[in-house]
Amino acid sequence: MHLSKRRAQPGRAIYLLFAAPGLTLFLAFWLLPMLRLVEVGASGPGGAAAYLAVLTNRHYFMSLVSTLLLSAAVTLATLSIAALVGLFLQRNRFPGKAILLSMLTFPLAFPGVVVGFMVIMLAGRQGLIGVLSNWLFGDSWVFAYSLGGLFLGYLYFSIPRVILTVMAAAEKLDPALEEAARSLGANPLRIFVDVVLPALSPALVSSGAICFATSVGAFGTAFTLATNIDVLPMAIYNEFTSYANFSMAAALSIVLGVVTWLVLAVARSWSGNAAGAAA
Repeated sequence: MHLSKRRAQPGRAIYLLFAAPGLTLFLAFWLLPMLRLVEVGASGPGGAAAYLAVLTNRHYFMSLVSTLLLSAAVTLATLSIAALVGLFLQRNRFPGKAILLSMLTFPLAFPGVVVGFMVIMLAGRQGLIGVLSNWLFGDSWVFAYSLGGLFLGYLYFSIPRVILTVMAAAEKLDPALEEAARSLGANPLRIFVDVVLPALSPALVSSGAICFATSVGAFGTAFTLATNIDVLPMAIYNEFTSYANFSMAAALSIVLGVVTWLVLAVARSWSGNAAGAAA
């Protein structure tokens, strides 16, 4: 027994040695900056009460509500579209499939500023939608600089990620389960709702959480379309650059991070439960 303990100690030391780089990065690039951010957030005239400003200040509160509602809408739309498209691409072979898939995932290479510029080209004052609507109805439809334009940009940015996740999950589905449901007389819609969707639910929940968190904290697209948009990342940017209110910017950043963390934590819990139910 003593010999086994002696052998275990060098192994444990090796594991700790392997963990040292990751621990160093965690301390240097996450924990210490976050602690500093918390300190700055509480250093303003109101002290720690700055963290409650998102609830007590109407402007910040409405920015938070707009951010959460927009992110939820983007997440639901993304999951609805990407689930159907990903499942179709995984189960069907046709000429040009590889090219289509590469085009669908091409937006992954674009930063948020480029996505915002593309939304302007589509729904801006000189955009394609405005030109067509003016020609057809005599009225130019411009919504690139509103929450509608930001919704479109986030949707364009989020769909490719979820499509890839759905395709990877659909590849692991057991065809025997669907065949059994089909032999019992279930129609395709019933098979999708009762068999396919529950099996895909862990992937949908996890990818939906990432989509929501990305939309909550995205800045580049919002900055490009920021004419009439009031979301919390823009409020943080304005507090930091326009008003030099560093404490409020830090406090709002912490609040935004906590909200996103809570959503991800709940999603991880649901994803685990869904995986157990699907098994």
